[in-house]
Amino acid sequence: MSELPILDGPRIEPEDGNVEKLVILCHGYGSNGDDLIGLVPHLKPYMKNAVFVSPNAPEPVMGLPNGYQWFPLTNLSREERLTGTIAAAPTLQNFIDQELERYGLEDKDVVLIGFSQGTMMCLHVALRRKHAIAGVVGFSGAMTLGETWKDEVTSKPPIILIHGERDDVVPVELMHQAFIALQEIGVDVDNHVSPAVMHSIGPDGLHKAIEFLVKL
Repeated sequence: MSELPILDGPRIEPEDGNVEKLVILCHGYGSNGDDLIGLVPHLKPYMKNAVFVSPNAPEPVMGLPNGYQWFPLTNLSREERLTGTIAAAPTLQNFIDQELERYGLEDKDVVLIGFSQGTMMCLHVALRRKHAIAGVVGFSGAMTLGETWKDEVTSKPPIILIHGERDDVVPVELMHQAFIALQEIGVDVDNHVSPAVMHSIGPDGLHKAIEFLVKL
């Protein structure tokens, strides 16, 4: 078996060095870790003892300088998303394990925050951890619903899905589909649609995410 890619990217640790929570931010297709680390100034006041890590996805995107992908995306089809998340999941799972070991934390101390393709990865991985993580914030994403996905679920962390009403990249219908699927298996899941927002994070969506994190 080939070795898994080693992920790396920007990180911001607490000033006092006392790390009690691990927040991993997973960016979207063609972006990089520098993108979502930009959320940290908004989140940090509410999570003072958290370390924030925003790794670059494992594969460079051809033709996009400093652009990375968790897996190739061309048409957003269910098959493409499913094949891609399954292939990339071990790399993200391994990264979570490495970061937990680095800081001496457990799954219950981890929050995953994803955007777009990063949300696809976070949802796929979180539901398949041996132990439940603290929670998942999924911006502008979707779920990879294979034929046997319900049988693969091993943990059910609380989740919030946040999406722009006018998203022209990942249609908001895919968020509703994920919300219903998660409800069906008994996940504590909430959702929020940002009016008039396209494929990005609106101020109201960020506020809902912070509310969710504070509750955790």
